[in-house]
Amino acid sequence: MEGIAQFIPLILIFVIMYFLMIRPQQQKLKQHQAMVAALRKGDQVVTQGGLIGKVSRVKDDAEVEVELADGIKVRVVRNTIAQVVNKTEPAANA
Repeated sequence: MEGIAQFIPLILIFVIMYFLMIRPQQQKLKQHQAMVAALRKGDQVVTQGGLIGKVSRVKDDAEVEVELADGIKVRVVRNTIAQVVNKTEPAANA
């Protein structure tokens, strides 16, 4: 019984750290992955490097083509997209 009592504070610290640090970080990672997976042509995005541009083409699962200015297009790894500024609306089925 005394051996278990010595580990109770250690277990409590781990549980508190899980709820204050690990769990929120996992939720933020899931939100970022969902945002990156939902990228479409026309979305205005900000990269982790601070570049603002518009998605001109979704190449594959790993990268997108972003137009930074008229005629200047760069390939960007999807996971380096920090946020979507303006989301395009899906086209209506006519």
